[in-house]
Amino acid sequence: MPDDVAQRAPRRAPGVFRPRPEADSGEDADRPTVERAAQDRRRSTRMRAAAAARSQVEDPLRHLVPARWRLMAAFLTLAFGLVAFNTLSLPDLIGFVLATAAIAICAAAPFIVRYQDTFGPIWTRYVIMSAAITLPLILFGLALARWAAHGPASAWASSIAALVMMTFYAACILDGRIIPKIAATGGLWLGPCLYGGNPGAQSMMALWTAIAVVIAYQEARRLGRRAEARTAREHEQRRAEELLAEYEETGQGWFWETDRRGQLTYVSRRIAKLLGKDQAELEGRPFTDLFVLDRQEPGHEQESERTLVFHLSTRSSFHELQVRAATREEEERWWSISGRPVLDQFDNFLGFRGSGSDLTETRKSQRHVVQLARFDSLTKLANRFQMAEWLEKILSAPRVENKACAVFLLDLDRFKQVNDTMGHPAGDALLKQVADRLRSTVGEGGQVGRLGGDEFQVVLPGRIAREELAYLAHRIIENLSQPYSIEGSRVTIGASVGIALSPDDGTSSEALIRNADLALYAAKDGGRGRHHFYAQDLHSDAQERQQLEQDLRDAIAHGGLELYYQPQVRVTTEKITGFEALLRWKHPRQGYLSPAKFVPVAEEAGLIPQIGEWALRTACHDLSKWPEEVRVAVNVSPLQFANPALPAIVTSAIAAAGIAPGRLELEITESVFMGDDASTEAMFAALKGVGVRLALDDFGTGYSSLGYLQSAPFDKIKIDQSFVRGATMEGSRNGAIIAAIVSLAEALGMETTAEGVETLDELDLIRMLGCSHVQGYIYEKPLPPAAATERLARGLTAIAQGPRSARAPRQTMLRKVTLEHGGQEYAGTIRNISRSGALVEGLWNVPTGTTFEVQLSDSLRRRATCRWCSEDRMGVGFDEPLPVDASGAVSFTPPRPVREKAEAAGLRKAG
Repeated sequence: MPDDVAQRAPRRAPGVFRPRPEADSGEDADRPTVERAAQDRRRSTRMRAAAAARSQVEDPLRHLVPARWRLMAAFLTLAFGLVAFNTLSLPDLIGFVLATAAIAICAAAPFIVRYQDTFGPIWTRYVIMSAAITLPLILFGLALARWAAHGPASAWASSIAALVMMTFYAACILDGRIIPKIAATGGLWLGPCLYGGNPGAQSMMALWTAIAVVIAYQEARRLGRRAEARTAREHEQRRAEELLAEYEETGQGWFWETDRRGQLTYVSRRIAKLLGKDQAELEGRPFTDLFVLDRQEPGHEQESERTLVFHLSTRSSFHELQVRAATREEEERWWSISGRPVLDQFDNFLGFRGSGSDLTETRKSQRHVVQLARFDSLTKLANRFQMAEWLEKILSAPRVENKACAVFLLDLDRFKQVNDTMGHPAGDALLKQVADRLRSTVGEGGQVGRLGGDEFQVVLPGRIAREELAYLAHRIIENLSQPYSIEGSRVTIGASVGIALSPDDGTSSEALIRNADLALYAAKDGGRGRHHFYAQDLHSDAQERQQLEQDLRDAIAHGGLELYYQPQVRVTTEKITGFEALLRWKHPRQGYLSPAKFVPVAEEAGLIPQIGEWALRTACHDLSKWPEEVRVAVNVSPLQFANPALPAIVTSAIAAAGIAPGRLELEITESVFMGDDASTEAMFAALKGVGVRLALDDFGTGYSSLGYLQSAPFDKIKIDQSFVRGATMEGSRNGAIIAAIVSLAEALGMETTAEGVETLDELDLIRMLGCSHVQGYIYEKPLPPAAATERLARGLTAIAQGPRSARAPRQTMLRKVTLEHGGQEYAGTIRNISRSGALVEGLWNVPTGTTFEVQLSDSLRRRATCRWCSEDRMGVGFDEPLPVDASGAVSFTPPRPVREKAEAAGLRKAG
């Protein structure tokens, strides 16, 4: 499409349909007939105008003369001047007039372009083309021919050169228009051929004209067919848009669209009016704001609405979902909405797109049918059919990471005894209370359903850590095991839970349900009242490890491994001095895997040398793009260090990247000193001969010995993050250890880097203890190569950002304690504890600020205040810190009084 035509073409946002704004069908029905007729006329006028605008783009024969043809006037003037300069002559008066007329006609191209749009028949466009393109070039060619005939001998050569140059310029200006090109070329050379009087030249011109006419005719037919095809496509598109507009304007339905964050990018005008807002006000707001999703009626009303959040969070399609509209009308309005996730060509999630329709009247009659079809009539939970449907939608998600989920199967213990002793009505009442507790415990994190009898199912979307799943299963068992009140009687039952995960334990709903059922049987066999994860046998474990090894080999072969870079910052200047290269692997099915999971597999499979060499070369290549004062540190495993070819590999990587050897730092762990001393010293000497820097990684955590520091030529000692963690806590000895390491490094002329610094207090301590470098989240998380390059482009200055201090370390436990308040004693269970507080379960709805005397052990008692409470869990803070032992763990034995220590010291002296 020519540029000047494309500029006048109507523009539409890519990927976003924009039907015409609609009118409320109820209001439209009440309008006078004259007003509706006027609206129809305006709509017809808009459609005709749009059709007229499209027609300018649809017919490629309409614009034969481009607006930029005016540039030809400048080229003709330039050619005229060059001929005069080369021949040192001027044309006669007739030649001068002809050339001037040609230049003037070309200069008038913009006016001719506007004039050609007013003609309808095709033949008139060829007339305009002949007058604007062919005529001025014929005149200019005649002018040059007369000049050459009456001028000096060199005039013919200059004129021919000018004609060739003008032919080239005309072809460039008329790019994409074959017919005008033919007309321009023929016009330029027609004058010299006719004026020269050479029969041969005139015969060739006649032959060329005949061929040009045939070519122009074929091109006109081709362009005509293309215009017809485009017109047909535009007609289909226009008809689809008109049908969508009619669909909205008649009130039969409406459309909506969101971005990847769930915020509206389009919604029909009629819906905006029903909500009492403009379309512009709704754009950018969450899609869920259109509906009332927080109703808490007793019974069954909320379940159909909660599914919207479930589908949006799992990015799965939904069809005819019934939701209550957030309108200001007195009577409830219900909509049926459908939507599907929109993905780009790389399967990246872009948002949702869908439609809706009014379902107020239909829902009134279908509510009961829907309840019977999709929900359990007794407990109002989802039934087996709906739970299977939800699970299938998760497992059929287009992206692999969205297929992850967990399935709980629950079976009530001793429920049959209730039915047998108290009757089925009592059993039904018990199932209702069980459903309420189960729904409250799971919350919004998953879907709860009843499969039948005393069997229940929970589906949790997303990848969740097993520890969290185990904790949820424990809470479910504990809450369902609390006593019930049925017909004035106290009833106690239990529950067992089987857990299966996707994709670990299966990728189909049948496999997951089967494996969760097997896990449930294992929990029952273990004594009931327990949870059990599905576990494969040793053969299955070996198969999984073999598959992981194969996937790792494929990742190495196809470039599936990545390097991330975490900055290392000098403490005194807060400038970035280098990065540590960290290995990452995004598994095609499991997502990013921890190096602790795939590195042992690589070691057993003998892949470490291959991965290490790749990491070394990649890091050097990335380093070559960074400032000269920045270094990169690469970890070298003991297997690599034992390879005699390591110095040659390092030298090759440095040479290939074109970097200075001193910019590369190799991090080596203490385990390399467990081998042969002679070969180890030789390797150190060879590496230092290359010129690279050496760093001792994870100092103090391995086979610690100060002897090797005497001979090993290290430039830096890296303090392991295990010493940094908790260093700021009261009573911790880590600070003294760090100070000792720093003093040792300074005495040996080595730098020190503290790893894992995450809080400002830790940074202040590290700075006070004299550490030279810091590495940790306090300055930056590990960055991909592009992000690291972008970070360096902003400068080397690093700014510490993070919390002031870390929360006291928590210990997970199950410890029964007694809480006293107002003369009453209550039994509770501590789930986790630190020096300053604890998480206690067993007390329901405790007001914030309530104080207790907590009996932690026979000899340890603390006053505690409730900070928050949610159902049967509450967080309490102790008035006084709890004692800790030498390892930093909370000790339930109080320290001996100072008086006793003094007395003991006196006894020792006396003895």
